[in-house]
Amino acid sequence: MALESTLVPIPSEIIIPPAAYLAYKGSLSLTGVILSGVLGSLAGSLFNYFIALKIGRPVIVYFIKKYGKFFLITEKAFYKVENFWDNHGHISTFVGRLLPGFRHVISIPAGFAKMNLYLFSFFTTLGAGIWCCFLAFCGYFFGKNEMLLKEYLHKGSFGLIIFCVILIAFYIKFKLKK
Repeated sequence: MALESTLVPIPSEIIIPPAAYLAYKGSLSLTGVILSGVLGSLAGSLFNYFIALKIGRPVIVYFIKKYGKFFLITEKAFYKVENFWDNHGHISTFVGRLLPGFRHVISIPAGFAKMNLYLFSFFTTLGAGIWCCFLAFCGYFFGKNEMLLKEYLHKGSFGLIIFCVILIAFYIKFKLKK
């Protein structure tokens, strides 16, 4: 899970559910599987955070100016993301941990923005905890039936995306009222 939370493309869906199935069989502890998943996610996220913090913004801006066109990233887009992060970084960290694809990279803008480490760790742990619990319960209850497991992972992932959209809508409404 530590590697999954860095830029290494290892999906957590192939790590936690089989481990949770082993917990169902009595070989592992379900609490241990969830706790290991969350701590691994936090460790990988902190690695990305500190790499981004140490590399820093000037290096990234230089890289984008020179090679951004190859990655379809413009300097203007980077500044927009940076501005967004300054205003909404905490909720972005939490929501990003719940969304497939984003969970691998969400720590990088937090490091660039020098987000408060305690807030970053709290929101990362909260988001990773929800995701790891979901995967662990799917693996624990449906691990012996691969088709059923895939179905519930798909439905659950879709449900988490809907949850994130609703959460973002409430966040926007709250911000607009302020």
